[in-house]
Amino acid sequence: MATKQASSTSNNSAANSPKASRGSRTLAGNPQRAVDPNRKSTLALYESALKLMQTGKYEKAHDAFSRMLESAPQDLADRIRMYISACVTQIERSSTNFQNHGERYDYAVSLLNQGNYEDAREHLQQILLEEQSADYAFYGLALLASLTGDADSCIEHLAEAIRLNGQNRLQARLDSDFDGVADDPRFTELLYPEV
Repeated sequence: MATKQASSTSNNSAANSPKASRGSRTLAGNPQRAVDPNRKSTLALYESALKLMQTGKYEKAHDAFSRMLESAPQDLADRIRMYISACVTQIERSSTNFQNHGERYDYAVSLLNQGNYEDAREHLQQILLEEQSADYAFYGLALLASLTGDADSCIEHLAEAIRLNGQNRLQARLDSDFDGVADDPRFTELLYPEV
């Protein structure tokens, strides 16, 4: 019985010895990770670029990864190149070729319905760059302004849409997307000028 006690005592003293409290060692010694401030900021940028990718903003993610690639450490650079390639693939896949302005307008309206207001605005403005008398593009910009709470722009764009095509007045009277500006007296005057 005395031999059992001695053996357990020696095990306890070995567990409490300074050698036991040390972490694992390698032939080169204890690995110490120095916190490099450049690496830390690169990792933060890397994470934000990944979030852009996850939300489907591939062009912005591509730009962020490309800027980061120049100063990225080698272990991240390989991953960044892979994500740049994935972004390019997604951008090519999602690029749309419109046969006419009507198709671009339909696409812009679908973007509006999904809440992608800035992308929708870009497509509507592109239509107007190519065809300045596109009343439906002005109507779309008026809808967008109404949905985003910009009453002044809404009235301005709707007035131009109605000037170019009087049918837009009738359509706007029935369009619930203009509910945000329905109480504005300028909107009422625009839709019911005969009253």
